Amino acid sequence: MKKLSAVLLSTLLVAAPFAQAKLSVNVGAINVNPTSTASAIDQNTALGLVADSDTQLGITFDYQYSDNIVFELIAATPFSHTVDGAGGLQGAEIAKVKHLPPTLLAQYHFLDAGAKFRPFVGIGLNYTVFFDEEPTAALKTTLGTDDVKVDLDNSFGLAVQAGFNYQLNDKWGLHAMLSKMDIDTDATVYANGQKALTSDVEIDPVVAMFGVKYVF
Repeated sequence: MKKLSAVLLSTLLVAAPFAQAKLSVNVGAINVNPTSTASAIDQNTALGLVADSDTQLGITFDYQYSDNIVFELIAATPFSHTVDGAGGLQGAEIAKVKHLPPTLLAQYHFLDAGAKFRPFVGIGLNYTVFFDEEPTAALKTTLGTDDVKVDLDNSFGLAVQAGFNYQLNDKWGLHAMLSKMDIDTDATVYANGQKALTSDVEIDPVVAMFGVKYVF
């Protein structure tokens, strides 16, 4: 992610003298709704894991490279999810996790630059960092020990997006977007220092945001 950020910064610095760029920020509510498809535990399709949705404060930064091309960086306060069991584990809480999914997209904005309503589409890359993975008491009871650790690997994948901006005046506007992100992670549960369970968790959420836009 550091390398990706460095490349973006270098690109912006080089392009700045040649483009009449505008910087803007969008602030509002952002929801991450993971796919409802359960991921199998240890290749056992009768057992599975599924994560719930969460809404946080979303902040996105836009760099208008040209009338139609915009680069957007999606950020937010940390999302919290409860990972529940599915199939034979239906109703059992497995763990609680937090994550940050910074996403960099290149957008194409339709219509003229002066239009009040401008729809856009985008494509880019997502890097999701998982942290504060906490096993539940129910999982500890199931495994028969308090020495339980849950570990989720960080994820790197594609993201696609569609949305619109509506200009209220020269500085303020409305911003709405819907994104689909490829977030897949390997989940491992350790009991007494030994690997107890593994699962390929396909989160693949739909991310929706609605907020206000401010142009600098």
